[in-house]
Amino acid sequence: MKAIYKSGWGLMLLTIFTLACSSNDTDVTPDTGSTSSSITAALLSTTSTNTSCSGSTGVAKAVCLAEAFKATLSSSQISTMQLTYSQSNAKKWSNLPAGLSARIGINLGSLSDTQLAALRDLMVALTDVSVDNEGYDEMLGNMVADDYLNTIGGGSDYGAGEYYLSFLGTPSTTGLWEILFTGHHYTQPYTFNGGQLTGVTPAFRGVEPAAAVTANGKTYQPFEQERTTFATMLGGLSTAEQATAKLSSTYSDILLGPGKDGSFPSSKSGLQVGTLSASKQALVLNAIKLYVNDLDATSAASILSTYTNELASTYISYSGTTAMSSQNDYVRIDGPNVWIEFSYQGGVIVKNTPHPHSVWRDRTGDYGGN
Repeated sequence: MKAIYKSGWGLMLLTIFTLACSSNDTDVTPDTGSTSSSITAALLSTTSTNTSCSGSTGVAKAVCLAEAFKATLSSSQISTMQLTYSQSNAKKWSNLPAGLSARIGINLGSLSDTQLAALRDLMVALTDVSVDNEGYDEMLGNMVADDYLNTIGGGSDYGAGEYYLSFLGTPSTTGLWEILFTGHHYTQPYTFNGGQLTGVTPAFRGVEPAAAVTANGKTYQPFEQERTTFATMLGGLSTAEQATAKLSSTYSDILLGPGKDGSFPSSKSGLQVGTLSASKQALVLNAIKLYVNDLDATSAASILSTYTNELASTYISYSGTTAMSSQNDYVRIDGPNVWIEFSYQGGVIVKNTPHPHSVWRDRTGDYGGN
């Protein structure tokens, strides 16, 4: 997805002004013009060019495609990208822009088109490719938004080139290893052990601007479906149920972001999902699905089965308004395993316009439970 930016300072200033002054950022669609990002353009297709791995499935396919990506790298690139599996390395992710956080692995800005195509084949196999602004499309939308920030004042700390890939350990159908893809506003790990996918959290999502951005003739708004689904979930509650779910504190960010591993609250707050009608429980499950279904269908089904079975013992809570569109609006889903937070932040590059941060964690499955 190459980000398209129209030339001319007058139009650029008009775009920034429109974003800053909008009372509802989800209605704004900044047109990102005629200059393109070759990185997101190279990642655009969801059709694999790899034929040697087409007969593999599951972890075997992930290993095959990981090795195919490695085969496109030089020896020095491999030494940068493939590192030892350790808790310390697995925890080296951040939602900060590149200049404020040291990331591990190889950055996309250093890859050739051939290498990017091999990376694309790997990520397409690990994610859902069927729904706009979810799964693989959501990942691309985050990078397109970062390309946009790069052009309106964010500078070189922002952009698709500052997303990083690392293999922690050696890709294997028997051993312990991890694929870690991380950058500003997007982190997704895949931990494998004994031939099984054992962990896909902590997974961070966010986007600035929250408004739509256009790239390569396609419009992205990668976290709008999550926002509206949370608003629908909370809006579907009765007045009494909303009062029970309402938190007394104000939350200006998520609690369990980077560096907050294992810091789950000892007790649950809010409204127990099991006390709700079946239709309202379905609204909670719909929100959970938007995170789990970013994965390939087989992996998502297994995880979702666990969360569905635990739904009655899961709690929901919120702070701010139920619309989830204003700064300091916050919502949480806290189950026996699932933990999801969504928070609206103040603008950083796009001033006076809030943008979301969100994290999906698992109480027993973060970092593969290792």
